[in-house]
Amino acid sequence: QVQLVESGGGLVQPGGSLRLSCAASGFTFSSYVMRWFRQAPGKERELVAAITIAGGRTNYADSVKGRFTISRDNAKNTLYLKMNSLKPEDTAVYLCNAYSPIYLVNNWGQGTQVTVSS
Repeated sequence: QVQLVESGGGLVQPGGSLRLSCAASGFTFSSYVMRWFRQAPGKERELVAAITIAGGRTNYADSVKGRFTISRDNAKNTLYLKMNSLKPEDTAVYLCNAYSPIYLVNNWGQGTQVTVSS
């Protein structure tokens, strides 16, 4: 059974940092493109960052470039998102996504809440 379990969210003050983790199981993690999305209340789901299968390439939304870093540990089946210089507009539920370009399969986690507020 495919499982993606996010952790590391919480309440942080503007300018602060958090590191999100996504523990994967039930599929071959190293064969999937991994992505972080976020969804704020009343807004559409937004792609935040993506990392290729071997981790050699990353992409970021313009709104987070220079502040967020996506990484993966294929030996631990874990995806990370380090978030620095957090802003109130970063407040959202952050969701982990595993995408197979071969099987055209999308798997989603349940999400973890990130709230940036003073």
